[in-house]
Amino acid sequence: MSCLQLVHYNIYLPCYNRGMKKDVIIELETIFKLLGNRQRLTILELLRERAYSVSEIIAILDMEQSAVSHQLKLLREAQLVQTKRQGREILYCLSDSHVLTLLDNALNHVSHVLKKETHEEFLAEEREKNKKD
Repeated sequence: MSCLQLVHYNIYLPCYNRGMKKDVIIELETIFKLLGNRQRLTILELLRERAYSVSEIIAILDMEQSAVSHQLKLLREAQLVQTKRQGREILYCLSDSHVLTLLDNALNHVSHVLKKETHEEFLAEEREKNKKD
């Protein structure tokens, strides 16, 4: 079996057969550039818990208001976060479960890279954990 044939949870994705369209590649590039920023990743990780107002994000992350607003604007434009009104307050939350899946997959990858284990070793460890549960 070649690399990239086996994706998380043994789902076969024949991307190389169909190729990605230019607009898809451009959108992926945009999303990954956005995720390559420490402040934006920190905000996304915070929003995993629940919806927050800008003032709450500022207080929790100890960031300047202008920086938080700018990062939220970029995340909103990429449809990674969305707003909802609660009374007079605007709350920010993750747009949908795809964002969580993207973050979870990245965190899983980082976890086994930091442990210096292969993907197969990581999956074997996950299977062992699931047997115990």
